Amino acid sequence: MEKTKSRLNKKSVTSFLSNNAITLLILLMVLVVGFTQSNFFSLTNLKNLAMNASVRFIIACGVSGCLITKGTDLSAGRTVGLGACIAATLLQKVDYGARFFPNLPDFPVWAGLLCSMLICGLFGIVNGCVVAFFKVPPFIATLGMQTIVYGICLVYTGADPMGGFKSSYTKVANGSLFGAIPYLFLIALLVGIFMWFLYNKTRHGKYMYAIGGNESAASVAGVNVSATLIRIYFLASMLYGLAGFLAGAKAGGASVQTGYGYELEAIAACTIGGVSTNGGVGKVSGILVGVLVFEILKICLQFLGVNPSYTFIVQGLVIIVAVALDLRKYLAKK
Repeated sequence: MEKTKSRLNKKSVTSFLSNNAITLLILLMVLVVGFTQSNFFSLTNLKNLAMNASVRFIIACGVSGCLITKGTDLSAGRTVGLGACIAATLLQKVDYGARFFPNLPDFPVWAGLLCSMLICGLFGIVNGCVVAFFKVPPFIATLGMQTIVYGICLVYTGADPMGGFKSSYTKVANGSLFGAIPYLFLIALLVGIFMWFLYNKTRHGKYMYAIGGNESAASVAGVNVSATLIRIYFLASMLYGLAGFLAGAKAGGASVQTGYGYELEAIAACTIGGVSTNGGVGKVSGILVGVLVFEILKICLQFLGVNPSYTFIVQGLVIIVAVALDLRKYLAKK
């Protein structure tokens, strides 16, 4: 009996270590860097972490719904870029010399946000329709949309970078409440609460997990699979539009390269956080953990003086390992 308990304990410990290997390694790195670099745990660094993670968290929340239904969204990064460029062209200073729309009157910030989210949302509806009605694999559908969105962004902006934003726009991302809590963090917090409620307390969330678990069974049970998928991809693209709006404000400029590669980080962050690429599993809290793992990894490498070029190599390795571990868990369950 004792031998059986011992084996079970060893198996559970081994399973925990293997399933959370990346997170544990990052925590170990944090301890090493934290005790060797004096400014690592400073308030300034923590504030930067919160601001950098906020935009990525919003994108990852959008991607998560696609992953939970056994799909993906490779158009996320380019849609973020489109959202940033739309906001950038509408929210420049009236007296800015290189204004994109010289005759446009002063445009309200909220209207710029609405335009970014709704226009980006239209591409999400197209993604959802292609996946739901034409049964095109999400990988192919969103890969094609990625190229289409990038092309539209190039045509729209003429590939010119944009700046000269009015202060009321940049303040949305760079301002803070009481001089301590970044607005970006508060916006991401609201998005997180909304997504948690949507996933856990609504019929939409139940349908989403049902489709990810077994689409055929969900359909037989009365779930409108097509409508649910369209809503998921529409919401995802709306969130990309919001993220693009915030990314442009945070950087103080935007171009067609804004958001490039963000979709891969978002997918990896979701996977690290327990959102299975095999569908049916995923929590908002896990998504947050996955995003923080990625952002903390970048900060640790910066403090260690690692060449920024090597950061991409490390990130690529993390993505491969994360997906491999997720596949391992899926096969173990079967």
